[in-house]
Amino acid sequence: MNKTPNRALLPPGLGDALPPDAEFEAGVVTRLLESFASYGYERVKPPLVEFEESLFAGAGAAMAGATFRLMDPISQRMMGVRADITPQIARIAATRLAAAPRPLRLSYAGEVLCVAAGQLRVEREFVQVGAELIGSQAARGDAEVILLATRALTAVGAGRLSIDLTLPTLVSAVCEGLGLDDDATAQARAALDRKDAAAVAAVGGRAAELLGAMLRAAGPHQAALAALAALELPPAAAAMRDGLAEVASLVAADTPGIGLTVDPVEHRGFEYQTGVSFTVFGLGVRGELGRGGRYHAGGDDGDGEPATGFTLYMDSLLRALPAPTPGRRLFAPVGADDDIVAGLRAEGWRVAAALEPCDDAAAEARRQGCSHVLADGAIVALNE
Repeated sequence: MNKTPNRALLPPGLGDALPPDAEFEAGVVTRLLESFASYGYERVKPPLVEFEESLFAGAGAAMAGATFRLMDPISQRMMGVRADITPQIARIAATRLAAAPRPLRLSYAGEVLCVAAGQLRVEREFVQVGAELIGSQAARGDAEVILLATRALTAVGAGRLSIDLTLPTLVSAVCEGLGLDDDATAQARAALDRKDAAAVAAVGGRAAELLGAMLRAAGPHQAALAALAALELPPAAAAMRDGLAEVASLVAADTPGIGLTVDPVEHRGFEYQTGVSFTVFGLGVRGELGRGGRYHAGGDDGDGEPATGFTLYMDSLLRALPAPTPGRRLFAPVGADDDIVAGLRAEGWRVAAALEPCDDAAAEARRQGCSHVLADGAIVALNE
């Protein structure tokens, strides 16, 4: 005998947002976008699904393994459900807005869907909210997006923030400058990912010395940058380090109350970043609140225009905010004056109108989750 399927059961990593959480999330998204707009960032809205060749072009190639694919029955071409919105913004900048003045400031919000959950995130579907600054190489551009992310988070109530700066391409630049082959570079990269000092030392030679010192340098930004400044890095790597120091100085000057750290060897999670990158954390909150950094927008093989930006993750952010408080909800019995009800709605009240007469309006109001009831034209608060 077949059992009736449980229609509430959803695939792992997917879930329903119920009252009041769904409305609370939408309100936070709106406030974040308003913060971005106050800095001149204009909103765009890319589609949920795109053809593979456009979705995986340029920076999007790094997201191919995380993307659900499906066949378009109309065109008979393969499409992908976006796992990250940033590559879509890069496509828009390179195509639809190619003639727009630079720097181009764009913002977005939308759902993404990933094939697998991450180590710190069990959700596979969540909302991304972010901003991208396209067409500028200035260090002030890097600082602007980092400060924009932290200020927007602070504006919606996220406290006790910390920023971790990194250079995802620094290790490769050091290895290339020292003449290491691909196998040795991969060995060094794997050792650094594990924070395994002994395995880094096993690389041997000048590379082991420099990479080991870089690994040990991670920590509060002033001490970390001082340790990096003392290293004789290959020219390309030294230029990256100096750029990081300039951005860190600009950010530190404007965020005295936010913890700022530097990890010069971290690159996991920064698959398409090409320069100064960052992660924002909230004290005691599982997972990062957001991350971003430098990348090439709209081009293949690194030939796109310079860009930097960030993405905030609503699933993590909502855990960092105080729980939503119930709003004013008023119950209007049958026969209530329509003009009074309309006026209350115009004032901001949420009025649930009765559909049938009831003997006890107060009891019915409580049953429907209302905080107040309209009685003889007057608003009466319900006692708990």
